[in-house]
Amino acid sequence: MHIVDTNTISHVMVAFVCFGLLLVGALVLIMRLRHKYSPNLIGALVGGMLCFLLLEFLPSLT
Repeated sequence: MHIVDTNTISHVMVAFVCFGLLLVGALVLIMRLRHKYSPNLIGALVGGMLCFLLLEFLPSLT
């Protein structure tokens, strides 16, 4: 993929974020239905993943 404009970069990032949200949502739904995990545990897992992503990848974007 050849990205020339900064506007295109933001659109690609938004597309990947939406795709990631769909994957995380599907994972949470499967965990909830199949294994009967409590919502608090699922929220803690998702929060931990988001914290890790924020700490690791935000400095590389700025």
